[in-house]
Amino acid sequence: MLTAEKLRARTSKDLAQMAKEKGVQGWHGMRKEELVKALLREVKKKTRKDSSAKSSSARSKNGAGKSGSKNGVSNSRLASRIRKERQRIENMKNLANGEEPEKDRIVLLVRDSYWIQAYWEITAASAQRAKVALGAHWHTAKPVLRVIESAVLESSNTVDQVVREIEIHGGVNNWYIDVPDPPKSYRVAIGYLCESGRFHLIAKSNEVSTPIPSSNESFDLHWTDIADNYEKIFAQSCSSTGADESADLKDVFEEKLRRPMTTSLFAQFTGPQDSFGNLSFSVDVEMIIFGRTSPGASISLAGEPVKVDGDGAFSVRMPMPDKRQVLPVVACSRDGCRQKTTVLAIERNTKEMEPVNREIDIE
Repeated sequence: MLTAEKLRARTSKDLAQMAKEKGVQGWHGMRKEELVKALLREVKKKTRKDSSAKSSSARSKNGAGKSGSKNGVSNSRLASRIRKERQRIENMKNLANGEEPEKDRIVLLVRDSYWIQAYWEITAASAQRAKVALGAHWHTAKPVLRVIESAVLESSNTVDQVVREIEIHGGVNNWYIDVPDPPKSYRVAIGYLCESGRFHLIAKSNEVSTPIPSSNESFDLHWTDIADNYEKIFAQSCSSTGADESADLKDVFEEKLRRPMTTSLFAQFTGPQDSFGNLSFSVDVEMIIFGRTSPGASISLAGEPVKVDGDGAFSVRMPMPDKRQVLPVVACSRDGCRQKTTVLAIERNTKEMEPVNREIDIE
């Protein structure tokens, strides 16, 4: 039985979905409390209908059998929808999706003066411990990134202040965060925040400092693009203190870039070339996916979040491997009630021709 207390424990989005399924008129413009009252009215209507059906069954045995069968099917479908909704909510809370890492870690990267990027890996055991530790508070808990600004006082003491709490969800492992008024220093903590204000910490990142803006500053959104300036990005993202934090950051860079930090980016494409020896030649391809959506909407590409400008424009530069790729691009409205998807099927087929050697006459 749905009660006012149980309904208020749900999010406005969940209540709106329930109101839509029950055919509540005008649910689009209702606030949370209005949705609760409207759903309670629907529950009362259903209760009265069930009571009327039971009275009819007492007067007619044949009618009783049919009515009971219909009610049983309806209740079974409702129970199935409730189970699916509960599972969906649990999946959205689960930060341990994907491959099981060796340990919990979150690292923070400087992308430019106004953007930082958080990347994390959370073990299934830590997600389960959070659920057990929060107990009755778990049903209101939301996974969040807590952005912490470090400020140096006149006394040379450092004071940490929480400036933002960004709600995230399962199924992703990185997030882009816009930060104002550079230069400033930041950390990010990942964990679960309850309605009561209780915060369960899972991991805390390294400290980064955003640089003073310059006119030629630029950034891209994928690890393959980080490779172009990985030494600069690593230097800006590496904290001046904390060996463990710097080691985690270095490990993530080496894992994602698939090279040790001491290897030059262009070593695979450069080298000495002899005019009378072998001809060095290498060709690669990249692609740019771009588009526009409504201001305030969010975009994901193959499950990864994409930065959207204030006017709704977005652009992503990606590698184009020698194979067929299917890339879903999903736009979601600010309130999460509307979603559109475009699927890109892209194929690259590279063929290397036989080399040609010509004789050169030298007099």
